[in-house]
Amino acid sequence: MRPALLSWLMLPVYIWQGIGIRRRIERMLPPAGPFHGSAGDERGDAPIRLLVLGDSSAAGVGVDRAEDGLAARLAERLHALTGEAVRWRAIGSNSAVSADVRDFIVPNVAAEGFTHILLSIGTNDVKNFHTARRFKRGFGGLLYALRARWPDARIVWSPPVDMLRVPALPPGLAKVLSLRERVLARLGARLCLERGVVPATTLPRVEPAGFSRDGFHASADGAAYTAGHLAPYLLGDRARQG
Repeated sequence: MRPALLSWLMLPVYIWQGIGIRRRIERMLPPAGPFHGSAGDERGDAPIRLLVLGDSSAAGVGVDRAEDGLAARLAERLHALTGEAVRWRAIGSNSAVSADVRDFIVPNVAAEGFTHILLSIGTNDVKNFHTARRFKRGFGGLLYALRARWPDARIVWSPPVDMLRVPALPPGLAKVLSLRERVLARLGARLCLERGVVPATTLPRVEPAGFSRDGFHASADGAAYTAGHLAPYLLGDRARQG
């Protein structure tokens, strides 16, 4: 049976267990800022100017300090792989879906010359049970907006984590969200390839230590692991040899 159809058949599980998890799970806030910084010896204009954009993962929810979040960890990893200075900025919002980032975040980002953009979005589209048609409009339009705003940047999409490995989710809810994730991840990867964006693969290994105390967002260790996974996608063939 196709994942999309099976997920709809499991909709009562999603509603019942989803109500319960919303009541129990801790609502975490973004860490203390600032949400910008640099890695390496920055003299003048940094060769790599990184924007991490999207949902709560981009905002660093799950860690106590912004410098332990995904954007800072990714900047450190890019610097380690290239030897070049990296200037980074993180712009994310709790509960944001693709259409929110397209309509309210991208138009208000300062017109800086970012060379690399990591798009962390899709988890809330999955969690909110968005249909493939709705996701295609929101996510596809977001890709167009990013490419139009930063035509020369290398843009990478980080898809949602494997829902079956998220500690906060009960088994039934994890299963139905995993089915939705498969549907949207496949569609998202296709849209990326059509619209000049690089789709990363889902994290290949997810351990409990990679999650914060809410059992849903990434911990500092999880952010570092995610950065290590995503850095090669952002660099392409630019990684320092030897």
